[in-house]
Amino acid sequence: MAETSAVARRPAPSAPDRAAAAFLSWLSAYRRVWRGSAVSTLLVPVLNLLALGVGLGTLVNAKGGIDGLPYSVYLAPGLLAAGVMQTAADEGTFPVMGALRWNRTYLAMTATPLTAGDVFLGHLGFVLARAVSGGTAFLLVIVVFGLERGTEWPLVVPFATLLAFAIAAPVMAFAVRAKNDASFALLYRFVWIPMFLFAGAFFPITQLPTWLQPVARLTPLWHGVELCRGATLSDLTWSGVAVHVGYLALWGVAGLVLASRAYRRVLDR
Repeated sequence: MAETSAVARRPAPSAPDRAAAAFLSWLSAYRRVWRGSAVSTLLVPVLNLLALGVGLGTLVNAKGGIDGLPYSVYLAPGLLAAGVMQTAADEGTFPVMGALRWNRTYLAMTATPLTAGDVFLGHLGFVLARAVSGGTAFLLVIVVFGLERGTEWPLVVPFATLLAFAIAAPVMAFAVRAKNDASFALLYRFVWIPMFLFAGAFFPITQLPTWLQPVARLTPLWHGVELCRGATLSDLTWSGVAVHVGYLALWGVAGLVLASRAYRRVLDR
């Protein structure tokens, strides 16, 4: 009877504790497969940096580089931001659908005291951790190769976190409502790949056709690239940071609201 009374008096877990439990469950599962994901998360950007920054960079540097910078210095933060975006998009699509429709991880979680909101926040936290850890590892590569300029490069980490948030939250809102994975192919083909190629990661958007430049400026990746590149070059301004941070935060908060509602509709049925 005493043990029963003690259990009855035990306070219910708080919302942050429940979300943390959901996050730890994803982290525990990831510990078994992290070696495979390391190839795409870190090795691919490094190979791109070597192939493009050093290989193609020889031709670009012969023309004076970009804005007076060696191409590898210009390219590295763009690759970092693009990699963060790609990881956030990858982790926010198929794993979400799998957790809902294939292996039913979400349904198992909601059979516990976890709510739909806890499940979403825990998974979102894991997606951000995946994206930012890969970006941070690549940032260290940039520093080791001496491709940073000045002392503001540590700001890349919070900027990458904000970019991941701006991508992951809306994508998860979309993925949890998707009926099948065919819609992801359209998302990759018509959104992520064009954004990857034309949002300033590889060359200034001023080289795009005039009508396409405003479109590039509307993409979250362009703002993330500008922040990361400004930090590695120590070329940030308060006004520029405020605009880019505000825009990315707007995407993230909108995605957070939409995803919270979508998760409740899907998991609270």
